[in-house]
Parts: sequence; structure tokens; C-alpha cells
Amino acid sequence: MRYQRFEDLPVWKSAIQLAAGIFALTEKPEFEKRHSIRDQIERAATSVSNNVAEGFERGTNQELLTFLYIARGSVGEVRSMLYLFSAIPGFRNLESEIRNLRAKTDSISRQLGAWARSLQDSELKGRRYVTQKTRQRSEQMRQREEFLRELDALRNKSSPAE
Repeated sequence: MRYQRFEDLPVWKSAIQLAAGIFALTEKPEFEKRHSIRDQIERAATSVSNNVAEGFERGTNQELLTFLYIARGSVGEVRSMLYLFSAIPGFRNLESEIRNLRAKTDSISRQLGAWARSLQDSELKGRRYVTQKTRQRSEQMRQREEFLRELDALRNKSSPAE
């Protein structure tokens, strides 16, 4: 497994940056009397990284997949709200920040989707199911593959050129 902690995940780091960007945006005076949309987008933005973290910590691919799709839904909610802000005349002077945050939501959504697809295609059930026996089997398979590659290389070296 490539990542041992959710804090090391690039998509989690991006989600944290998105949430920080949303909080910076909602600190602007334009949000002063718009408490409900401010609260909504802050909660949705916070939900992205939290769901990635929770799913990762669960230890099974099925649970991780569930939380990745919840995180993807939250990032879609943030993107939708950013489009709404673009349509509200009182936010016109924030358009550059809004556009940059929308681009970040697109990137995070793509990352989550790709990760979910890779999990769906995986035969592994998750870290919770990794035992000493499965680690040994995995190491044996890796050694076998390495041996077969070396064997192939030797055969190709000794076979006459056609």
C-alpha cells in the first residue's frame, strides 16, 4: 500500500487547501449578512477532506469507496455553490477567486473519481484484511515475478538474433 496515513494523500491535501480557500473567501465582507450560504459552503468544503480521512481510516475498500463518493458529492456541492455565487451580482468582484476555487473542485473531483475506479478494479479488500499470510503471499508473488523477468532476460540474451 502506497500511503500509510491519510495526511499523505494528495487528494486530502488538495481538499484541505480547498477548505482553507473557501474559508478565506467567506471571510470577505460580501458574506457578512449571508450566514446561511456561508455556513453551507463551509460545511460542504470541510466535508470533503473529512470524508477522505474517515474512509481511509476505516480499513476496507468498500467503506473507503462509500466515503470517497460522499466526498465527491460534497465537492460537487461546493462547485455548485461557487457557480451560484458567480450569478449573484453582489459577488462580482470575487469572480477571480471563485473561478480558482471552481478549478480546484474540478481537480479534486477527478482525483476522487480516479481513486474510486482503481478501488473498484482492485482485488484487494483493504488494509483491515491484510495479514501476515497475505503479506507473505504478496512477497512470494513479487519474488516470482522478479525471477520470471530475470529468466526472460537470460533467454533473450542467449537466443540467436533472427
